[in-house]
Amino acid sequence: MLYGKLPIVFLSTLASEKKDSTNSQIATYLLNHLDDIKDIGIQEIAKECSVAMSSISRFCKEIGLNDFNELRELLISTKMNFEQYSSSSKAKNRLEEYSLKVKESITMVEKSIDMQQIDALCKEIQKYQQVGIFGLLKAGAVAFNLQSDLLMLGKQTYSHISYKQQLQYISSTNEDDLLIIFSYTGCYFDYPDIRTLKNKLKKPQIWLISSKKESYSDFIDHVITFDSKQDQNSHPYQLQFIASLIAQEYARRI
Repeated sequence: MLYGKLPIVFLSTLASEKKDSTNSQIATYLLNHLDDIKDIGIQEIAKECSVAMSSISRFCKEIGLNDFNELRELLISTKMNFEQYSSSSKAKNRLEEYSLKVKESITMVEKSIDMQQIDALCKEIQKYQQVGIFGLLKAGAVAFNLQSDLLMLGKQTYSHISYKQQLQYISSTNEDDLLIIFSYTGCYFDYPDIRTLKNKLKKPQIWLISSKKESYSDFIDHVITFDSKQDQNSHPYQLQFIASLIAQEYARRI
């Protein structure tokens, strides 16, 4: 379940920009008209958004794309996907089925997570002065939640919802940095923009938190894995459970 780049860069833009900013307006328009604009050019999009063509070009750069051509490719290739958890016609049954699915996903984490690894990560969080916590889309919200919990415990860390800002932070890291990455599928580093940072990624200490996958890039130092059904509904609950668990174990250490 590798999310497409378009929802990642667009939704992170909407979450990190002011509502009335030019970039927010462009992203909003494009997301609201995905089926209508796949074959139109930069001039037409600029006209529909009531901005100059230079604003469209600047928008592409500022959200982490190379140019308008890459934006067009994303608009053409992106397909949105959503999984429903129940087909029952009764609301009570849908509630029960969804609740059961969430409980099952948490139980899978409980039975498969390695608490020694959680403890080792907490030691690293305590040790490093510079800690960045990241994830994309739903995993990004989990990263923010852990950042908030750690702040309540007196540990200041860095996080950002913007895809571009995450790339900029990661590209500036060195041996003094600890990176904690929440990635349900383990594919955070599979996106082309992040792969270009491969040489720089060998410098920071990187911990990846992910459902089980057969192999990981050699620059990832540690992987905390958990069993999962790899579905959209389990996704945020499992990661949030682990983030909260990290905060709880970190609190014990201090």
